[in-house]
Amino acid sequence: MSYMLLIIEPEGQRATRTEAQGREAYAQMQRFGEGLAADGKLKAVESLAGLSSAVRVSHAGGRAQVLDGPFAEAKEMIGGFFLLQNVDREEAIAIAQRCPAAQWCTVEVRPLAPCFM
Repeated sequence: MSYMLLIIEPEGQRATRTEAQGREAYAQMQRFGEGLAADGKLKAVESLAGLSSAVRVSHAGGRAQVLDGPFAEAKEMIGGFFLLQNVDREEAIAIAQRCPAAQWCTVEVRPLAPCFM
C-alpha cells in the first residue's frame, strides 16, 4: 500500500533558522529519503517553497478566484512530502517517527485512496 508523509511546519519557522541550520535540516531530510529509496520504500519526495509563493484557486459564483500568498490566516504550511510505497500503516507510522522533521514539526501519515472514500 502507499502512504503519504506530509511535513506540516509552522508558518515562518524557516525564517528563524540560519542558512547553515536550514542546510543541515535539509541534508538530514535528504539522507532520510536516500535510506527509504535504498529500501525500496520511496516513490517520490519533494520539498515545497513557502507560502509567499503559493497561489490558491477556488470557484465561487461560477467564477474562478485566484488568491496570491502569503495567507494571513495560515498558521502552518505543508513544507514537503514523502510518498511511500510497499508499506502498511504500522510501517508508515514507524517511518514517520524516524523522520528528522518530526523533531521540528508535525509529520502527518495518510494512506492514498480515491477521493470518494
